[in-house]
This record gives sequence, C-alpha cells and structure tokens, in this order.
Amino acid sequence: MRIAAWSGPRNLSTAMMYSFAARADCAVLDEPFYAAFLSRSGLAHPMREAVLASQPTDPAEVARGLAAEGPRHVYQKHMAHHMEGMPLGWAEGCVHVHLIRHPARVIASYADRHDELDEAAIGFGAQAALYDRLGGIVVDTSALRDGPEGMLRALCAEIGLPWDPSMLAWAPGPKPFDGAWAPHWYASVHRSTGFAGPEGPLPGVARDDLLRAALPAYEALRARALRPAHTAS
Repeated sequence: MRIAAWSGPRNLSTAMMYSFAARADCAVLDEPFYAAFLSRSGLAHPMREAVLASQPTDPAEVARGLAAEGPRHVYQKHMAHHMEGMPLGWAEGCVHVHLIRHPARVIASYADRHDELDEAAIGFGAQAALYDRLGGIVVDTSALRDGPEGMLRALCAEIGLPWDPSMLAWAPGPKPFDGAWAPHWYASVHRSTGFAGPEGPLPGVARDDLLRAALPAYEALRARALRPAHTAS
C-alpha cells in the first residue's frame, strides 16, 4: 500500500510520519518533491543548498521513484504547496490522507521558524485543490492530539491496515529517514516520544489577512474529517 499524506507546514506531519515509521511493516519518505520545488521556485528557504543536494531536482525522476515497486507499505509525507506544476500520475492507486490544522496555529508556528509567510507558503488552497482532485481521508490534527489512539485506530481501519499500538510512540532524536532540512524544522518532534497532548486556546496572529484567506479551505476540509474510534481506555 502506498499512502500519500498531504498537508501544509506545521501540521503534525512529521509526528505522523514518525508514527507510521514505528510500524514494522511500513517504510516512510520525507517530502520527496522538496528539492524539485525549491529548484523550480527559486525560493530562499532555510537550508536550501543542503536540500537541493539531498534529493533529485527533476520532478519526473521523483515521480518515477514514487511509482516504483517498494516495501509492503510506504507512507509518503508530502507538502501540498510543493506540488504546483508537478506530475501527479504516480499518485494513482495511492491511499490519500489529508492532515489539517487550524490556520491560526499554522501561521503562528510557521512564523516562528521562517520570516517569508504568505498564503502559498501555508498551503491551504493547494491542499483543498488536491483534495478535490484526489479525494481521500481528512484527519484533523487537533482531534489526533486529543486522542491519538482513537484517531489512529480509525485511520488504520479506514485505509485497511491492521491496528498497531507501536504507532503511539517513538524514540527521541533525529531519524535516518528525516529530510536534510530536519535540523531547522524538526527540533520539537526530535524531543518528543509520541504525540503531544491537547492544544490550548488558539493563538493570536499578526497576519489576519492570511487567517481569513485560509479559513474557508480549512473549514471545508474539516467538515469531512474522520471521527476517532472508541478505545478501551
């Protein structure tokens, strides 16, 4: 099974990748189109040169790799905003999972790590477009943090994977499958050993224009979000 997981930045996407990597039957890929996106866009992201040196910059080469036969199950972490103009034929036959988070939390978290903040960078419009094209399962990451086991059980049932409790925890520190950009972006998840607890009140944001622009796409996806399974605990 090839699982294509789509999100914008700061959406618990790395924690979810670590969760699937904790399964003995699943390999993971970390943002395989990132170098191709940077090469095409010319954007000055943190660690740009390291990213460009770490992955193919030809989108067709990336797509061929994603379509090739591989391990029994592969979880592919993708950023929706990386995909403008990229090939999507490889995604046929994938199970699609869309991770969402309230845009106020995304904006506050992203602004803390990178100064160049705009609608394209947080990716809500791009993710909504991918959902419209590919369909799939929507996971609200606030609900995931409220009850990781129930949400992960529901997701596994929905995509046809047996439940594996190893998904609830991982060892702290960097992982061999982390992208080259991990030293800049992954500090908090490297300190973690599982999903963080429930989130507090929504943060204030300096860019109310971005919040207003992102909310319609977020709310439309949230209306389709998966409900958690009941657990014994």
